[in-house]
Amino acid sequence: MDLRLRAPLDMHLHLREGAMLELVAPLSAHSFAAAVVMPNLVPVVDTLERLSDYRAKIEAATAPHTFTPLMTLFFRPYDEAMLAAMRPYIIGIKLYPEGVTTNTADGVRDLLRIEPTLAAMERLGIPLLVHGESHGFVLDREAEFLQIYARWASRFPRLTIVMEHITTAAALRLLDQYANLAATVTLHHLLLTLDDLAGGLLSPHLFCKPIVKRPEDRAALLEAALRAHPRLMFGSDSAPHPVERKEAANCAAGIFSAPVILPLLAELFAQHDALAQLQAFVSDNARAIYGLTPPAKTVTLARRPWQVPARYGEVVPFYAGQTLEWQVVDVQAN
Repeated sequence: MDLRLRAPLDMHLHLREGAMLELVAPLSAHSFAAAVVMPNLVPVVDTLERLSDYRAKIEAATAPHTFTPLMTLFFRPYDEAMLAAMRPYIIGIKLYPEGVTTNTADGVRDLLRIEPTLAAMERLGIPLLVHGESHGFVLDREAEFLQIYARWASRFPRLTIVMEHITTAAALRLLDQYANLAATVTLHHLLLTLDDLAGGLLSPHLFCKPIVKRPEDRAALLEAALRAHPRLMFGSDSAPHPVERKEAANCAAGIFSAPVILPLLAELFAQHDALAQLQAFVSDNARAIYGLTPPAKTVTLARRPWQVPARYGEVVPFYAGQTLEWQVVDVQAN
């Protein structure tokens, strides 16, 4: 059987720069119509000049695919005039607490002092995208941040707040309490638990931030995705690192899932008799939440086995060397 998806969207993607960008960006652009691009580069993307230059590099790397990079700014306490000037060029502003993940040394230290910027974003209709983790015990970091989400959702009820790459059942419960909250969830958090990462020998290519959690958390996330919860969107958080950064004493956080996303999602949803909900999860919900009109693109998958390469350049992909049941067989811009 064939499965056709209209304008699949990846609502959380890391593309890096330079040779890494040129390697990984075409893999996302091949089967997605658009993607929300993260700004935590070195230096970070926090000016219009930097943003325009980065977008141009992405467009060059993804030609001739039909693909739109949806750009984000790294959160700063911007004044309202600058926010207004930036608004036409961005889908939102990405907030990282200081030091919480890769390239976030310049993130926010005091989460309460930045609320004037949130008020300005609310007035201008600019969504806030958040890496929502504290600096506490690693399994509790998301749970500890939920009180911040609740504070902002109630204080700024017209501000769209996207809880990025949620990992817990508690985050889903909060999602249902505030109409202005939305969330993304990754492929790997639908498939993995902490046992997969560290239950036997350590698997460095499964190490990510936020870290994979408990079986009950995975089950809750999967249930919400399979029924296409209307404020839950797919966002891969695909984050490539060269193999020497992953297979190292100080292992870099990030799972490179871009080449296998749609085949694995099709396999997962088919296993649960939920293929009819995949269109909403990978496209329709995000369009409604952000008011997006992505480029027209139809991606066809078929139940046809293929083996995932061991590497793409110097990057080891998710499910490297394994055989998947589904594959992308056709892509049409229409």
